[in-house]
Amino acid sequence: MSLATSSPPSAAPGRPIVRLEHISKTFSNGTIALKDMSLTIRAGEFISLLGPSGCGKSTALRMLAGLGEPSSGSIVWPDDKAASKGSEGEIGFVFQEPTLMPWATVFKNVWLPLRLKGISKEAARPRVMEALEMVGLDKFVDSYPRELSGGMKMRVSIARALVTRPRILLMDEPFAALDEITRQKLNDDLLRLWEQFGWTIVFVTHSVFESVYLSSRIVVMAARPGRVIDEIDVDAPHPRGIGFRTSQAYGEYCRRTSESLLSAIGAADHL
Repeated sequence: MSLATSSPPSAAPGRPIVRLEHISKTFSNGTIALKDMSLTIRAGEFISLLGPSGCGKSTALRMLAGLGEPSSGSIVWPDDKAASKGSEGEIGFVFQEPTLMPWATVFKNVWLPLRLKGISKEAARPRVMEALEMVGLDKFVDSYPRELSGGMKMRVSIARALVTRPRILLMDEPFAALDEITRQKLNDDLLRLWEQFGWTIVFVTHSVFESVYLSSRIVVMAARPGRVIDEIDVDAPHPRGIGFRTSQAYGEYCRRTSESLLSAIGAADHL
């Protein structure tokens, strides 16, 4: 399928796509969300931002998406083409809630980003159908959000992000509100797509178990103010599945990550 944009995850991470260089963010009420945060995101990586509530994970993600500006520091896109905000193929964003238009069909919800770019329904149809096929909803084009389960609604939201063929996919706790069985199924589906197409994904989560299962790299953040305090490479092979979830290696990665998260919480408590 034509939504492939980079090498598969078996290859080493590629060139830097974007760098956060000494980013700080202070809101108008005086809250310091981020302070001196630096992070390099490379092509083909699956990065999870993990940390306690209030550590600025979502703030960092929104600034990457151009939905906010840092108070100091800079966000550098080495490829100048990527620096053009709003250009097709740059960024896809999946929010915590599906945020679907309840009066519109699945097809029209996924078509929306292309429609806003002036692409007609018929011209967009192949790409919309391609995106829906990728998330297993090509048989539900005429359904409405009220007719879908929570997991299916999130699949529509993911398809809507993919239809623009992004270079980088940003996901802000997309599965947090789902039951555990549905969450694990969507974890598997997302990982399968990433393994197949080699996208670059930055994924915000509060779950140690989810971060270890999905990621090639976990970035652990401390709160008050938000900053990176640890990075953990997850070198487990692909494809991943139930065998990895029940393996000793998975348990060790979860233990290591849990210890780092506890240190992050402790770092916040002592500020």
